[in-house]
Amino acid sequence: MFYFVIDILGTIAFAISGVLVAMEKKLDVFGVLIIAFVTAVGGGTLRDLLIGTRPVGWLMAPMHLLIISATVILAIFFVKQLKYVRKSLFLFDTIGIGLYTMVGVEKGLAADLSPIMCIALGTITACFGGVIRDILCNEIPVIFRKEIYATVCILGAMVYFLLIQFPINTAVAQTIGILTIIVMRILAVKFKISLPNIYRG
Repeated sequence: MFYFVIDILGTIAFAISGVLVAMEKKLDVFGVLIIAFVTAVGGGTLRDLLIGTRPVGWLMAPMHLLIISATVILAIFFVKQLKYVRKSLFLFDTIGIGLYTMVGVEKGLAADLSPIMCIALGTITACFGGVIRDILCNEIPVIFRKEIYATVCILGAMVYFLLIQFPINTAVAQTIGILTIIVMRILAVKFKISLPNIYRG
């Protein structure tokens, strides 16, 4: 049940981040819907293809399409309210990567993969919807810039695997892993912590 909840919340968070980017680019309604859709399911689609899930998850769960469509409609109607939230795109994107990292990790565990591969799947699930979104919107993907992005997903997933070595409820471990990702990314941006840039020009 908890896994289902974080999957839905992740879908909503990423759909909203897609809507905000698409509206900044002044796309039409269809364009906004497409960007929201690929942001929400792009990473999960790549993950399912990698682990051989056929068909990919969202094709078997029409509810995701309904949730994304409803989120797009609500976000368009309440976009002014969303803009009152300072750096709302950053906020929803950060919540999304936290939630989707755990979704990917759990998918990896269900496929009997090693912890390292589960962490990789979690990072792919969290990051590559945003990569597709940014490419379609003619932006350099956040994951490839100086800002810490994939790194916090990896660290949050590692925290989760560390916690489940102890007698702790899985939902609690997942929640702590998600919060670790969200808090670490917020702190990294606030204090301008980033990976070194190799450009020397």
